[in-house]
Amino acid sequence: MSPLRIAAAQLLALRPDFVTCTYGAGGSTRQRTLAICSMLRDMGYDAVMPHLTCVGSSREELIATADEIYARGFRNIMTLRGDPPKGDTTFKPAPDGLANASELVTLLKSRHADFCCGVAGYPEMHPEAVSLEVDLAHLKRKADAGGGFVTTQLFFDNRVYFDFVKRCRAAGIKVPIVPGLLPAISLKQVQRMCAMCRATLPDGLARAMEAAGNEGEAAEYVGIRWAERQIMELIAGGAPGVHLYILNRSKAVLSGELIHFFQHAGR
Repeated sequence: MSPLRIAAAQLLALRPDFVTCTYGAGGSTRQRTLAICSMLRDMGYDAVMPHLTCVGSSREELIATADEIYARGFRNIMTLRGDPPKGDTTFKPAPDGLANASELVTLLKSRHADFCCGVAGYPEMHPEAVSLEVDLAHLKRKADAGGGFVTTQLFFDNRVYFDFVKRCRAAGIKVPIVPGLLPAISLKQVQRMCAMCRATLPDGLARAMEAAGNEGEAAEYVGIRWAERQIMELIAGGAPGVHLYILNRSKAVLSGELIHFFQHAGR
């Protein structure tokens, strides 16, 4: 059995409500994404959600990809604008392409009305946004276009999530808002991710990982326990669930502590 299948089988122990699979710029991993999604579905995952981005694809190419996803029986898509290709600092639509995720949601829903489109939200503001208000207006356009739920960018302070939900509700965004969490495996990793997505790294987490040696098993344990505490507080506070960012490093999620937590504390 391949390492991918082994990890996927182990992750089933968490009994996830859904799983997503990323998508390369310009469709560079389209076939692999769909192959992995099909494998996961065949293995018993209840809901599998391929990603789809605007990067490097014309409208017709996006329609063709959406039709293929639909023909393969998938009805859930994580709908994203996507990051600029490597080497570029700003996003530029492809010729006859789409400029943002709200346009992509509109296209997908017009093509197949029964698609459930997940969209992304940034509790601490998208790195390219000029203000929180403008960023929230972009999110509302995605929801109004047919976004079925929001998955947030990662955060490490739950007050950020709860404040974000309040602002979304006040702005008229009524869809479920799922908190996105990263079980940190090293201080370097979490610092890099926070810098990329404009997330705040709490001093308490940074100090604890430094005391644990910054990386290695001790630091991983600190990161996993921090994520566990976040999950318990989020669920107690009314979050509809949590989405874990694995980043191709299933080891952190497959730790005995986290699996035991999900199996005995609920999702």
